[in-house]
Amino acid sequence: MSTHPAMSNVTGGTPASATTTSGQRDSMVWLLRQFASETPGVTHAVLISRDGLRLLDSDVDKDWADELSAAFSGVASLAANITGPSHKKRPARQVIIERDDCLFFVQSAGRSAAFDNHPGNERGEVDTILAVIAARDADAGTVGFEMGRLVQKFAPYMLIPVRVGTGGEVR
Repeated sequence: MSTHPAMSNVTGGTPASATTTSGQRDSMVWLLRQFASETPGVTHAVLISRDGLRLLDSDVDKDWADELSAAFSGVASLAANITGPSHKKRPARQVIIERDDCLFFVQSAGRSAAFDNHPGNERGEVDTILAVIAARDADAGTVGFEMGRLVQKFAPYMLIPVRVGTGGEVR
């Protein structure tokens, strides 16, 4: 059982705080910070909108988080617009960028109503992307797996969570 106050009265998978958008954001921030502090090799995590604005972060310098948000939004957009062997454009499940100083991970995180004051908000909904920065020597498989688990933990706060179909494609 979680010791987080908003998660202590979980009924049917929906936290008690899910009735307010600020409660949703607080719970999501807590989950994001827990992920960043407990996942081996992860140094930072940022939840961004598909249009490139920072929504939440794990205590990342705000200017850097804004820069990362814009860049990762572009990466997600490029990946989604590459035609695959089926000759169809599909969103990438995950994009990994390997550099000399770190690893970057980008993954779709679903559509949420928790960000009603977001400028790109359409009909009360914002498409989200999870971006993670990890140490160069982090186990990419572990980080990717834990990102998937985090996205599943975000599901109660999402209108349209990320779903995996029978072929394993993210829809």
